[in-house]
Amino acid sequence: MPQFESHRRVHHSAEDMFALVADMEKYPEFLPLCDALATHTRTERDGKTLLVSVMTVGYKAIRQTFTTQVVLDPAKQVIDVRYIDGPFKFLNSRWRFEPAEGDVSCRVHFLIDYEFKSLLLGALMGSMFDRAFQKFAEAFEARADQIYS
Repeated sequence: MPQFESHRRVHHSAEDMFALVADMEKYPEFLPLCDALATHTRTERDGKTLLVSVMTVGYKAIRQTFTTQVVLDPAKQVIDVRYIDGPFKFLNSRWRFEPAEGDVSCRVHFLIDYEFKSLLLGALMGSMFDRAFQKFAEAFEARADQIYS
């Protein structure tokens, strides 16, 4: 079961980083492998936002589309993603943003756990996904620098 975890300190507030990651429709503009992302439903409940989104990722000639349920919890500064449908057996991820003491920076925690249904697809896309996840944190930080600096 592939898993990737990242912990980074960035020079932006937890609120700004939460807003950046929550603005998923903009991912195709800057996120590696993300060809398209569309939100199909948005529901507000108990201070949280529940989204159902469809994302298309691609690398060279390979394109895969999958559906996730995303829970945005601004009070806790947490974004949880749960897999609904697509090429995975499962996919879960979590973003957590912690304010740093003494300045406007924060710690960004990202965890993703996934497995492809197809062993062949897993072999083709797996190592590329691993490299992409390593670049995700850098892409979000660069985007924050561009927007908030």
